[in-house]
Amino acid sequence: MSVLFTLFFKELRSFFYSPVAYVVLAMVAAINGFSFRGAIAALESGPQQGSLITFTFTSPWFWWSYFFVFPLLTMRLFAEERKLGTWETLFTAPVRTWQVVMGKYLAAVFFYCLLWIPSVLNFFVFQWMTAGAADIPAGALYTTYLLLFFMGLFNLAVGCFTSSLTSNQIVAAVLSFTFSLLHFVVGIFVLYLGRRVPDAFIDLVHYIATKEHIEVFTSGLLDTRPLVYYSSLAFLFLALTHYVLEFRRWRV
Repeated sequence: MSVLFTLFFKELRSFFYSPVAYVVLAMVAAINGFSFRGAIAALESGPQQGSLITFTFTSPWFWWSYFFVFPLLTMRLFAEERKLGTWETLFTAPVRTWQVVMGKYLAAVFFYCLLWIPSVLNFFVFQWMTAGAADIPAGALYTTYLLLFFMGLFNLAVGCFTSSLTSNQIVAAVLSFTFSLLHFVVGIFVLYLGRRVPDAFIDLVHYIATKEHIEVFTSGLLDTRPLVYYSSLAFLFLALTHYVLEFRRWRV
């Protein structure tokens, strides 16, 4: 475990030494700020069925940050090692492949969690400024950030996998972005088709559609099925990453 923690802290330091990390942090904080302000404006316009949390995390601003975070955090994880020529040094050291994968992955997960702290503070500061007059359901807030955590586990694992496939960071980022976008578009695709496809297929797509999950969790409902779904896919893509790196390791 000491090797894993060493690799984790090494990768975490490289995040904070990189200007890209601060750009991502600032970008996500700013976009979530716009999303939060837009949600307040929607509630000020008149009576609404959704809460401040619902409008914040279903706005176009939120999806902008969602699609760009994962490629930017993961594109350099393995691609940079190959580009800089440190790949061979890393894999001839007495470390196991799974330790390398998990060290880099957990560092990305840790930094991803940090990105949401300004977003959480928006709600608490707003509640303090309104002296508690603003209705912010605590259950919906907790379930929404729980879902964001599991969605992050899945998308960061996808980013690890795409970064392991190439030495070009841009290609890794584009592949990661494309996969996240396609996964999201599935839900929109079914809404467009309506009832022209079998009900069983619609139910299956609702089960995997990110848009559906966000709407359920922002309403305060806790459904364990999406959590199992995202964690299972995260494990699958980490296993694929391990196999790709193990294959390349034997070629070193």
